[in-house]
Amino acid sequence: MSAASEYALAGQSSPEALVEQHAPLVKRIAAHLLGRLPDGIELDDLVQVGLIALLDAARQYSASKGASFETYASIRIRGAMLDEVRSNDWAPRSVYKKQRDVSAAIQAVENRTGTHARAQEIASEMGVSLEEYFRIVAATTTARMFSLDASDSEHDSLLDQQADGRSNPVSELESEEFRDAMIAAVAGLPEREALVMSLYYDEELNLKEIGQVLGVSESRVCQIHGQALSRLRARLQDWSDIRREQD
Repeated sequence: MSAASEYALAGQSSPEALVEQHAPLVKRIAAHLLGRLPDGIELDDLVQVGLIALLDAARQYSASKGASFETYASIRIRGAMLDEVRSNDWAPRSVYKKQRDVSAAIQAVENRTGTHARAQEIASEMGVSLEEYFRIVAATTTARMFSLDASDSEHDSLLDQQADGRSNPVSELESEEFRDAMIAAVAGLPEREALVMSLYYDEELNLKEIGQVLGVSESRVCQIHGQALSRLRARLQDWSDIRREQD
């Protein structure tokens, strides 16, 4: 019996039919993702990777998985595209070091003042101009913020592990506490930063679209988003430090 006949008897389309039916899904996901990625990434490259993932999903899918094929395939396609972007990460290590410097400065200012660190305060803490500070936080958005390559082995935070999709027995045990800490950290962001995070991650708008909503330039949204990520990193590092003291 052919593979196609076996699928038909199971009441399920053959892999080839699934790929043909859902090929437009790949381009939709690629186009949506492209608006959230750094310049220099080509739509055709994402589509090619997505089509391979779609074929793989079609071969492995079973209706017994409890999810529709479109849902199952969408997760596999998007994941494959993001893996491709990560594997070709263009940002130099110096970018990641500066990102950690921003988070450390935010942590220092907020621990000292007990209030949200303002951009000028952070720049002063780092010993750089305000203009240079904004360049650094803009790079936080366009670079891959929480990179496996950027993590140093001795200070590889739970935030980095979660964001990269990595896990180990310790992080598995801590994941629920981490999610609670992340939710609290996002809720405690300054209003505009929280709004940008919500529009970017919950509503899945790209930076240009967020700029239109807020009435500011795309570059300004990039700065706000980068500062929010750095602030979250700083506050979750505080959480991590407190937790280690309790253990």
